[in-house]
Amino acid sequence: MIDYEGSIEYLQELYYTPTDTLREILLMQDDALDTLFVIGHNPQLTDMVNMLVDEHVAKIPTMGVAAVTFEVDSWSELSDIRGELDFFIYPKQFKYYIPKQIRAVLERT
Repeated sequence: MIDYEGSIEYLQELYYTPTDTLREILLMQDDALDTLFVIGHNPQLTDMVNMLVDEHVAKIPTMGVAAVTFEVDSWSELSDIRGELDFFIYPKQFKYYIPKQIRAVLERT
């Protein structure tokens, strides 16, 4: 379980949204936010990750997680830079690999 008390925005309109539109939505986010968690479907999510980083991800499978880190002060800067793929995990790896962020939460419980 991840300890999260922030708000969650669910936008049904994004279900079949093109990848370019998803990126535009990222660019418009409030700069007070330092983290976004985007949940969605393929091929848009895989395409978006590949648009945001130099590494290539062939496919984010069901329940896969790709974390991208950016050195920016504003979400609008994502139009000009690429981020770093912090980690990419998928269900078959879960018993072998736990990202440091998730491990820290588990160790607190």
